[in-house]
Amino acid sequence: MPLERLHKVLAHAGFGSRRACEQLIAAGTVQVDGKVVTQMGVKVDPERQKIRCGDRYVKTPPKVVYLLNKPRGVISTTRDERGRRTVLHLLRGVRERVYPAGRLDVESQGMIIMTNDGDLAAKLTHPRYRIPKTYHVILRGQLSPDVIEKARRGVWLSEGRTRPSRLNIVKRTREVTVLEVTLHEGMNREVRRVFARFGYKVRRLKRVRIGGLSLGNLPEGHFRELNPEDVRRLLLSEAPSREPAAAGREEE
Repeated sequence: MPLERLHKVLAHAGFGSRRACEQLIAAGTVQVDGKVVTQMGVKVDPERQKIRCGDRYVKTPPKVVYLLNKPRGVISTTRDERGRRTVLHLLRGVRERVYPAGRLDVESQGMIIMTNDGDLAAKLTHPRYRIPKTYHVILRGQLSPDVIEKARRGVWLSEGRTRPSRLNIVKRTREVTVLEVTLHEGMNREVRRVFARFGYKVRRLKRVRIGGLSLGNLPEGHFRELNPEDVRRLLLSEAPSREPAAAGREEE
């Protein structure tokens, strides 16, 4: 198991927030293999080393992974300074200390992975793993072939040029364009910003697939625990090809 920072191990085990756990370490209440540790940033192996905080030994919680169908208006963080509803409010009955592996902006909806597995979260969010994310997008207006090609190749945003994306038109009328966009990395609100560059407003954005795992028919606001096969499919570096049904980089 990769080493983890001591204050994160304590936080995951339920000893408080990361900041509170840093204070416990600084106060000299934490021991690793019988020795008091007061230095910040120390890394430990919670499965092999004996870690004690006060009169309690740290027990490594089991790794869990949940798939949540996030509704609009819900913040994809564990807390919000303005008191808005977060994804944690939707995980009724979940006792483990979990957090979102990646984000969606408040107006977007769809797949959010909630877990306490730091390795999995890193693989799902770090660009080097190139885990594809697919979004169902509805735009106002008819998307021209020229804009489609430019969006596929990548456009310049303030952080730099977006990477090439996979873009499939599902339906096109004079009023709206419905498409699927698949991205391997993501800038903040990338899909919305790319189309805004060409004067198109996103009416609806929903993440429907991560890696090889689809959202399926999971109702909005509901969640389910993933099994090992589901997690394996999550980590596929190529999205499964399929024909668009009638009806892309991380969004944030």
